[in-house]
Amino acid sequence: MFLTLAKVGLVMNIVAVLFFLVAVALILIVLIQKGKGGGLSAAFGGGGQSSVFGSKTGDVLTWATIVVAGLFLLLTVLLTKFYKPAPVELPGAAPVKQQAPAEQSGTKTPAKPAPAETNAVK
Repeated sequence: MFLTLAKVGLVMNIVAVLFFLVAVALILIVLIQKGKGGGLSAAFGGGGQSSVFGSKTGDVLTWATIVVAGLFLLLTVLLTKFYKPAPVELPGAAPVKQQAPAEQSGTKTPAKPAPAETNAVK
């Protein structure tokens, strides 16, 4: 993977790093949210979350999730469309050439004759 990243332009490398950071941010935002069952935010002391972030934390996290998920999808489309690394040649490896199928020789074996009928009229 590191060889292909070196062959791609600087802009696509930046987009790839940004894609990774957005993916991590999306995971963290989803894990922080308090769902019906309390989620992981309760396991890490999410009870104090309302006092730190205010009473509208759920709304802010919902909007943040929507924005980060949209950015994630946009970066996914950009990477799929434009991230096409060049093939890498390994040192010391001979290039592989495709060969045409071998042609058959000019002499063809004759087809077997049909067996003679054994029900002759007597």
